[in-house]
Amino acid sequence: MPKGIERLTCLRTLDCFIVCGGGENESKAANLRELKNLDHIGGSLEIRNLQGGIEDAAEAQLKNKKHLLRLELDFNHNHEDDNLIEVLQPPSDLERLYISGYRGIVLPNWMMALTRLQELRLSDCRNLEVLPPLGRLPNLESLVLRFLQVRRLDVGFLGIEVENANINEGEIARVTAFPKLKTLAIHYLFELEEWDGIERRVGEEDATTTSIFIIMPQLQQLEILNCPLLRALPDYVLAASLQELRLSDCGNLEVLPPLGRLPNLESPNLSKRYGKEEKGEDWHKISRRCDLYLRFQLLQPLSLEPNQSPL
Repeated sequence: MPKGIERLTCLRTLDCFIVCGGGENESKAANLRELKNLDHIGGSLEIRNLQGGIEDAAEAQLKNKKHLLRLELDFNHNHEDDNLIEVLQPPSDLERLYISGYRGIVLPNWMMALTRLQELRLSDCRNLEVLPPLGRLPNLESLVLRFLQVRRLDVGFLGIEVENANINEGEIARVTAFPKLKTLAIHYLFELEEWDGIERRVGEEDATTTSIFIIMPQLQQLEILNCPLLRALPDYVLAASLQELRLSDCGNLEVLPPLGRLPNLESPNLSKRYGKEEKGEDWHKISRRCDLYLRFQLLQPLSLEPNQSPL
């Protein structure tokens, strides 16, 4: 990026900013601090090749870009990523956040302050073992997790906390996680073994109070690809109104979930499965559903080029 961008103080659109990685052109290249006064840029911004330069990144003052709705942070596998990402705090009204190539071990503290966030993608964050309580993001509709080192998705991921001290005797506390999530994609989490369900109620040890968990009540699309160690799906997935389900290359899943209990499921896609061939009654139900779906698809008119085969 050429030096002097900082003088374009009326700039409204800057889709991409590439951080210079040194070399003979470094003296001619803009650094992130030149974004400081470009507070009118809005819409989408992608910052590529993020590395080092924490002071420059802090000077960029991304949080002052109030018109910014989509931010993509593409890191260059730097050992200082933990500190670098903290100073790249976006405005609180951000709607879409994509993070790729991040080599830190934790996600930034500011992420949970993005209360208007609708879409979050975490890709190729290969040192990331623990996720923040993403279930507390009230407007999140789409979550994509790819190439992480996460071993377990637990109640911490859901963001569930209930303080029985704050519940009056005889009352029922309702706790909702991922209240607006519609699409969840989990790809290439090779270390993922456990995805915990919520089978007991907080407060069981105290018969006077009860907590009811409502998890992903609007989930419609679930895609799990290449998670070879994953043993089971959580119970709350079966309570969701799923319309699309795709499972592929999850060789440690021993039993299919009771998919026949998902009345809204329209497009199941199951391939290269599973450790044990325990199909049972639920497998027959979903097999019939797959067959009906295939027949329905074949009945639809096909737009074919001349001499093109329908197969």
